[in-house]
Amino acid sequence: MTRTIREVGPLAVVVGVVCAVTLYLLGANPSLGRWVLAALLFAHGWVHLMFVFPKPPPPKDPRLATAMAWPFDLGSSWLIGRAGLPAATVRAIGRTLVVITFAGFLLAAGATAGVLVPAAWWSALALVASGSSALLLAIAFSPTLLLGFAIDLAVAWLVVAGPWSPVG
Repeated sequence: MTRTIREVGPLAVVVGVVCAVTLYLLGANPSLGRWVLAALLFAHGWVHLMFVFPKPPPPKDPRLATAMAWPFDLGSSWLIGRAGLPAATVRAIGRTLVVITFAGFLLAAGATAGVLVPAAWWSALALVASGSSALLLAIAFSPTLLLGFAIDLAVAWLVVAGPWSPVG
């Protein structure tokens, strides 16, 4: 666990700062803040597409190898080993959640920016996307994915109790 914190910690600090700056911008400069939030929602959804791609091969030069394991592997889900579900079923469920998550965050980003998607849909889209993301991350649990859970929690907080909404 200490290794995971050491590996993901700097990225978590960056994400925390970006979230704080975004929250500040939503209040101080709503036009810019909404575009930054839309970009972050889109980026978070985009990262989930990595579950669809195969694990990259290790680099030939061992000096380029990273210590962090590839966390986007549905084939190593705890549901396969502990719950006894077939790998094909877990992959099918995971890929379905990837589509829901990516589409949800893409549409939520559009609603945030006021582009092609009604702003009134924002809350529902953001909650569905963050919920399906959290479920996907739970299915493929890895300590490295805790940062994704934190982002999902921040999105849900912004919807439920946050000080900003694109509507009104």
